[in-house]
Amino acid sequence: MRSPAATLTLRVAAVLGAAALLAIGAFAAYVALGMQAHARYAGTISGLSLHARVRILRDDRGVPHILASDAHDLFFAQGYVEASDRLFQMDLLRHFVEGRLAEIFGPPALRSDVVERAVPVRAIVAAQWTGLDRDTRSALMAFTGGVNAAMQREPLPVEFRLLAYRPQPWTPQDTLAVGMATVLDLIDDWNAIAPRDSAYRRGGAAAEARAFPLSDPCYDAPVLGGLAALGPGKRCSLETLVRELGDARPPVGSNEWAAGAAHSATGRALLANDPHLALSIPGVWYLVDLRAPGFHAAGATFPGSPGVVLGHNDRIAWAATDGTVASLSVFDPPSHLPGTWESERFGVRFGPPVVRRYYRDPHAFGIPLRGGRFVLVRWSAYDHPEAPAPTFLRLDRAASLKDAIGALATFPGPTQNFALADSSGRVAYALAGRIPDDPVWARWFHRPGDLSRSYPPIPFALLPKIAPSRTAVVWTANNRMYPRGYPRRLSPQFAPPYRAYRIAQLLRARATYDVAYFAHMQMDALSLPELELVTDLAPQIRAADPQAAATLRGWNGEMAGLSLAPALAEALRTRLTGDRRGRIVNALFSARRSAGTIAVAPFPSPQPWDVAGSVTVTHALASLGIAALDGTTLPGRGDAYTLHVQYPGYSQSFRAVWEAGNWDAGGITLPQGESGEPGSRHYVDEAQAWVSGRLWPLPYSDAAVERTAVDRETLEP
Repeated sequence: MRSPAATLTLRVAAVLGAAALLAIGAFAAYVALGMQAHARYAGTISGLSLHARVRILRDDRGVPHILASDAHDLFFAQGYVEASDRLFQMDLLRHFVEGRLAEIFGPPALRSDVVERAVPVRAIVAAQWTGLDRDTRSALMAFTGGVNAAMQREPLPVEFRLLAYRPQPWTPQDTLAVGMATVLDLIDDWNAIAPRDSAYRRGGAAAEARAFPLSDPCYDAPVLGGLAALGPGKRCSLETLVRELGDARPPVGSNEWAAGAAHSATGRALLANDPHLALSIPGVWYLVDLRAPGFHAAGATFPGSPGVVLGHNDRIAWAATDGTVASLSVFDPPSHLPGTWESERFGVRFGPPVVRRYYRDPHAFGIPLRGGRFVLVRWSAYDHPEAPAPTFLRLDRAASLKDAIGALATFPGPTQNFALADSSGRVAYALAGRIPDDPVWARWFHRPGDLSRSYPPIPFALLPKIAPSRTAVVWTANNRMYPRGYPRRLSPQFAPPYRAYRIAQLLRARATYDVAYFAHMQMDALSLPELELVTDLAPQIRAADPQAAATLRGWNGEMAGLSLAPALAEALRTRLTGDRRGRIVNALFSARRSAGTIAVAPFPSPQPWDVAGSVTVTHALASLGIAALDGTTLPGRGDAYTLHVQYPGYSQSFRAVWEAGNWDAGGITLPQGESGEPGSRHYVDEAQAWVSGRLWPLPYSDAAVERTAVDRETLEP
């Protein structure tokens, strides 16, 4: 017989168990509802801080075409639709950039936060805000109002439900902060200087140049040299080829090319762009068409930002690739640091707050490298902070190439190669952004005594460029953009030139181009360096693995389809350039010099590249074991060295081709979809078009926008 106390204990346990089950059930239902929820696409939303009614027409893939009566209402509505579709992405991004992920995820995220806070983003953003012009400040404030209105009126995205928190109100400074995310991705990495510095300390500048070549001269394709200045496109040095393939830097890159009307089948200039960034769902870009009196622009923007970053207006189109130049100077610290150590407080969910100290002085900030070495970083974004947003808003409004190039002259960075095309049939090229005229070019760390020296930015007029012309053909792919004779090095090491060379090859193959040919180029999966590697090492492969040699025989370099050869080529490249590539390369080439051979071990059993090269588009919460939010699995096509860049976590982030003046032609396609909400029909609806290489038109003319409108929404005061 139970005692009264035992009976009470059992009853309490039963009640608590039932309550727990009810709570779990309620939470599961709450999350399930979130999985089905999505932003409203139709109807009228009233009571907003607008001057007049705003129409939003969404086309067949959910892209909003916003028609407003003034700039304030335009950017308010843009903030509203971006937050409606991408609120969790925006909130997560601001937490990441500002080093505040632990406020959401708790102690496991603290390490990331500590690393991110080393760059004083919040101080940079505060200074950027103070220095903004009136029009940009007004645009950011209106955009912020729209974001906060959407937070109040639209369904809470499922990620907030899963993580059991609500987002704080958006601020204009948050918009500047999320803009810093791409800046930080694209500047040169101070950690990458350490191995170059080590080579320099061992053997001087010559040793550093041998270990880290500026480019592969046999595949150089500098845009300033024109198509006639291409390298031979065959091996000059197997050692250089292997070192380029073993480049340990993060593979940040992009492709762009343009042709003037003299080379176009339609008599209009053509422009193609496919930026290479993280492959994730939701994607890096958000598509939009913005229209108000004196303003009409369409294309891609970063979620959390107003205006159009890459795209076109009525007169011009613009594209960009990372310049891969030295944008900062890094110094070994003096024995007595001239600045101060500042404390940063970290909020930690489910744990006590944490404090860390960081070094700052008026002109530099301290960074601990991965190996523990402490350096000082001098970067114009820190000591002369300016936001890139005004440049893009000026591009959105530019009436001519002259206006656009004038806007680029003030672009603070990150340094980009810009290709431009206009409705008169001309194309142009310009490198833009602040580049310190530092003779070291980030090849090694400055000695402490160099802190007393000044390295002012190179004037825009002296940076590489090609004047507007109907006969010009321009291209860049993060490669060296200048031929011999240009007076400045600009970079410690440009990205491997193989993609640029392939672009130039395909441009040289035809006298005239059209939208279809440019779109076909963006799907090109031929890897020039891996084809050369397989060809050059064919005797060693035959000796080591006859079956692999038979599979590779006659391979055309295409990293695509059901062929087994691409997987073998990747295995060969990985073997020669693995994590210990420096030691492996030295041993291999020592053996080559002494015995005239390179040993190649037998290959693993390969899979067709459709399978071996396939990638799943994952959500940020996949790292927590939540796979329900993941996107589609893309079949293998291309790798890091093909125009169609694709490998785990990284790919083309959109593909666009514009026919200047005929803006309803061409188009732009995302890897997954416009919406960041799994309950939306636009979560992954572009995936099939992406895989097939179809350009999805972005309606621009009045008639096209009205004709393609599927959903109509009105925002009212």
